Amino acid sequence: MALHFRECTLTDLDTLVAISKTTFSEAFEKDNNPADFQAYIHKAFCSEKLAIELKKKDSLFYFVYDDETLAGYFKLNINTAQTDVYDSNALEIERIYVIGEHQGKKIGSWMLQKIVAKARTLNKSYIWLGVWERNPKAIRFYQRHGFAKFGEHPYYIGSDRQTDWLLRLQV
Repeated sequence: MALHFRECTLTDLDTLVAISKTTFSEAFEKDNNPADFQAYIHKAFCSEKLAIELKKKDSLFYFVYDDETLAGYFKLNINTAQTDVYDSNALEIERIYVIGEHQGKKIGSWMLQKIVAKARTLNKSYIWLGVWERNPKAIRFYQRHGFAKFGEHPYYIGSDRQTDWLLRLQV
């Protein structure tokens, strides 16, 4: 297994839309109301919305490959692109997903190592993210990597108000 990643561009839009819908559905569809979930998917991961996000100067998308096979992706936000914590010393992980068939290969841990390295390169003092309070597997994953809870915020899937825990890691 040879892992590598590269930054996404607008030419990757169709692939980004597909992997975003696939990984989010794999992770959360079974735990949500079908109508709310479909409404969210169509709004959050449509071509128009992802194109706007790709064009944001302070938002960075990366595809992760296992050899030549797309295995996952992550999205980072800095400065004013951050969604809750607006701290120039912080880097937000807005999305980090591994395609189902590639899970269990420690790709998520590898991605976190690369994100920490990126945070250091950008002279950030900490990394933060939001994780659904009803996703204990993800919470344990982040806690194993040194993240600690520092707050909560609401997150909507359609009209369903959910709660994300805000987790933080000192770099």
